[in-house]
Amino acid sequence: MTAVAPEEAGLIAARGVEAAVTGIGVVAPGGVGTEQWWAAVLRGENAIGPVTRFDASGYPARLAGEVTGFVDADHVTSRLLPQTDRVTRFALAAAAEALGDADLDPARLPDYAVGVVTANGSGGFEFGQHELQALWSKGSRHVGAYQSFAWFYAANSGQISIRHGLRGPSGVIVSEQAGGLDAVAQARRQLRKGIRAVVTGGVDSALCPWGWTAQLADGGLSTCDDPDRAYLPFDAEASGHVVGEGGALFVLEDGDAARGRGATVHGTIAGCAATFDPAPGTGEPRLLAAAELALADAGVTPGDIDVVFADGAGERNADRAEAQALAALFGPYGVPVTAPKSMTGRLSAGGSALDLAAALLALRDQVIPPTTGTARVDDDCPVELVTGRPRPAVLRTALVLARGRGGFNAATVVRAAR
Repeated sequence: MTAVAPEEAGLIAARGVEAAVTGIGVVAPGGVGTEQWWAAVLRGENAIGPVTRFDASGYPARLAGEVTGFVDADHVTSRLLPQTDRVTRFALAAAAEALGDADLDPARLPDYAVGVVTANGSGGFEFGQHELQALWSKGSRHVGAYQSFAWFYAANSGQISIRHGLRGPSGVIVSEQAGGLDAVAQARRQLRKGIRAVVTGGVDSALCPWGWTAQLADGGLSTCDDPDRAYLPFDAEASGHVVGEGGALFVLEDGDAARGRGATVHGTIAGCAATFDPAPGTGEPRLLAAAELALADAGVTPGDIDVVFADGAGERNADRAEAQALAALFGPYGVPVTAPKSMTGRLSAGGSALDLAAALLALRDQVIPPTTGTARVDDDCPVELVTGRPRPAVLRTALVLARGRGGFNAATVVRAAR
């Protein structure tokens, strides 16, 4: 394990407050609700398929991980429906499930005791597209007042705060796929400042022509039309990723306070770290440094990690770089690795949050979910990838990794509940 650079040692937070996860809420391809989604993951069900939300036949990429079975009116009042993008409706549903799972009623706590920090990478893209269509086809008088906030990255945090009366510290993190983990890290900082609980995590959705065009711009989408072969993390035939939507939200609480009220603790956030890559061609990616810092923050060694939930970009150079970072930290094939996002696609800010939910449930059930699709891990990716079916294992500590476009890296160490 490489020593942490002196200038980064100060980033390791002072310990003292145990950040306990007491609630999980999921809206994702494969299931609306935590247990429904988790059961689909353990069955290895691929939720990637042809885009149905708009006509994608004219685009080079035509597959996505869509959330199905989500009835907006079941989760959002008729008054809120015209004010919100679909991504905010997902977030409201996930937050309600997480608070219910935690059995936490913010109204019974002091004012300002509960905050909300979410991550989002695209804002309300679909809502914004509809308003732009109205602007250019009908004129400015047909653009609604709700466009002033429904498109915004912070709309999820704001609407969750309003619905549940969360008057504590609020915010939004924008760091693409790394965002879900970065939001949880920020929530943990708030606990250490004395906040009782925080609703946190990430949710994203941009499955509309405007969002699709933006996704295509960086050239990273797979153009394969076979849902079982389009997104293949660490595979020799990996050709890009598939876009998905949804994510996961959590209730993060002071562990002592949570146990004092009799709450069930799903696990604890033991370590967090984030790094940023240098400009292209000027240095090495810094995912390894993020992992090292997270382990140091948690006070654990590589030998304490039982499973890694990988970023799994599905692109040859990115997969090779992640595999080399894992080999440097754990040794070649040194720890079981999985990327269950192979069944959902990459969900931007919702992706790493969903991986965190998978890690917590894996620790609970003592099983490693599989990476589907990947048939042959390339020789230049020396990782012990769990494929095909779930693997029973003794699990106490997991490492979750994420990389966001633009150079973001995040790592989180999760420990099983006592």
